[in-house]
Amino acid sequence: MAKKVRVLIIDDSASVRQTLSRVLEADPEIEVIGTASDPFMAARKIQDEIPDVITLDVEMPRMDGITFLRKLMAQRPIPVVMCSSLTEQGSETLLQALEAGAVDVILKPKIGAADHLAEAGMRICEVVKSAAHARVAGRPRRSAAQSGPSAKLTADAVLPPPSGRAMAKTTEMVVCVGASTGGTEALRDFLEQLPANAPGIVIVQHMPERFTAAFAKRLNTLCAVEVKEAVDGDPVLRGHVLIAPGDHHMLLERQGARYHVSVRSGPLVSRHRPSVDVLFRSAARAAGANAMGVIMTGMGDDGARGMAEMHEAGAFTVAQDEATSVVYGMPKEAVARGGVDKVVPLDQIAHEILAADRSR
Repeated sequence: MAKKVRVLIIDDSASVRQTLSRVLEADPEIEVIGTASDPFMAARKIQDEIPDVITLDVEMPRMDGITFLRKLMAQRPIPVVMCSSLTEQGSETLLQALEAGAVDVILKPKIGAADHLAEAGMRICEVVKSAAHARVAGRPRRSAAQSGPSAKLTADAVLPPPSGRAMAKTTEMVVCVGASTGGTEALRDFLEQLPANAPGIVIVQHMPERFTAAFAKRLNTLCAVEVKEAVDGDPVLRGHVLIAPGDHHMLLERQGARYHVSVRSGPLVSRHRPSVDVLFRSAARAAGANAMGVIMTGMGDDGARGMAEMHEAGAFTVAQDEATSVVYGMPKEAVARGGVDKVVPLDQIAHEILAADRSR
C-alpha cells in the first residue's frame, strides 16, 4: 500500500484549519500530521516531523506566508501549496508566492452546497497529492503510485470526439498549450521567449477562478506577446495569448478561416475545469493540422487523450521533458499514449513553435 501524503496545515483561522483537515483526511491517501496557527508554531512542528506537503495561508499574524515561504525554501525546501480566499488582491500576492517557490494554489474551502463542496474538496486533495510529487529545489519526488477517485469524466462530457478526417493546412497555425503543477512559472519562462508576432496561442493552466485573470495580467507585463484571460468569443490572433478562466472550460472553434474561443461551464473533465483534454479535443476538431499541441509540467493525465487526438488529426505535438518538469506526469502520459511528436526541454518549446510556424 502506498505511503500516505503527510500534510501540515498553517492558517490563523481555527475554522479553516478544521475544515481543511476534514477535507484532506476524507481522502484515504492523505494524512494531516498537524496544524499551526502561525509560522513560528509551524517551524517547531517541522523540527519534530517533516511533512511531505505544507498548506500555507498568505496573511497571518507575526509573520506573513510569503516571508515564511522564502525562509523555508532557503533553509529546508518542502512542497508548499498556498491557501487563500477568493480576492483580487489575494491573487496578486499568490503570484508572488508562486514566484517564490510555492507549487500550487488552492481556495479556502467554504461551507455551501454539497456538490460545490465535493468539487472543491476533490481539487484540494488533487493539488496536495500533486505537490507531494513536485521537484522543489532538488528535492526528490515521491515514488508513490498516482491514484485518486475512480469517477473521472473524459472530454466526451463536453464535446464529441473528432470525426477522424484530418484537416489540411489552410489557415494560420494555432498553438494549444496545457499545464498544471509547476506550470505558472514554466509558462512565464516559455512566453517570455516569444516575439510579438508569434502565432496565436490558447492556454489551459489548472488554476482556481479569478487567479487566472491576475496571472494573465502579470504575464502581459513581462512578455512581448499580448496576454489576457479569455472571454467567450475572443478571436485567436497572431501575437496574442488567451488563458482559460478558472472554473470554465475553453474550446477552440473555427468560423471560415478564423478561429475564436468558446468559454463555457460544464462538468469536471479529467477532474479539472478548465481541462486540457477539452481544449485539445476541440483543437483536433476545429483546426486539425493547423494546430500545434504543447503539454507541459503537471500531475495526472489531463491532456494525454486530447493530445493523441490532435496528433491523429495531423497536428504537430510537443511535450516538455522530465528534467525540466516540476512534475513529469501529464507529459509522460501523453508520450505513453503515442500522441507526442517531440520531447524537448522547457527552454526549447518556443523554438519549436517558431520553427513550425516558419515551415508552414
